[in-house]
Amino acid sequence: MNFTLRIWRQKNAEAKGGMVSYSVSGVSADSSFFEMLDILNQQLVDEGAEPVCFDHDCREGICGTCSLYINGRPHGPVKGVTTCQLHMRSFADGETISIEPWRAKAFPIVRDLIVDRSALDRINQAGGYVSVNSGGVPDANSIPVRKADSDAAFDAAACIGCGACVAACANAAAMLFVGAKVSHLALLPQGKVEARERVLKMVECMDDLGFGGCSNTYACEAECPKGISVANIAMMNREFLSSAIRKEKSSPFTGGF
Repeated sequence: MNFTLRIWRQKNAEAKGGMVSYSVSGVSADSSFFEMLDILNQQLVDEGAEPVCFDHDCREGICGTCSLYINGRPHGPVKGVTTCQLHMRSFADGETISIEPWRAKAFPIVRDLIVDRSALDRINQAGGYVSVNSGGVPDANSIPVRKADSDAAFDAAACIGCGACVAACANAAAMLFVGAKVSHLALLPQGKVEARERVLKMVECMDDLGFGGCSNTYACEAECPKGISVANIAMMNREFLSSAIRKEKSSPFTGGF
């Protein structure tokens, strides 16, 4: 298969970037998208040119680092997969493919197709954890959990933090990501102790980092490679409103929560 690739090239965060066209040929239909980019980069190296920088790690759809905007869609045209799981048989022979980095204020470009997604890590650090004593693993049945709650928590925990929801949103909102992290812990007994403090801290951090607000277009859910539901945003909003009201009503002499 042969392709024309229009790729965003940018030397560093301060430099002016632009789309550059390349031709790549002899690509197997069974090659992954990254294997196709590897072929291009080998071609560029052989020509003495700078290879295209792109981010990846596991190439198994687990780590979330393969953040590419392909033909106007995060992770490309196939629903429910990350870029590293995308294969070239999903494109037509001779097709022109446009490849760009995530576009969001909170995700500054590092170089070419690589962006700094550490803003999502800082949101997690603000409250996406449970403070428990370390030690041996407790028996699975020691804390009963309703199956509906455990299933919903598991679905929310499937979020890999790739940032596709941010890239898909017209406002560059991170509410699906935050909603998934809040729901995952708030649904389980171990997470309820810090639930109110958690949601307030994570939402505050999200706003401080420059992410936009949700406008309910459902683009985030449509492009999420793990199928995270916007129902998690609704739960986050309920948790936030409830926690904010309780904090407002609490006496300053009781220490808030």
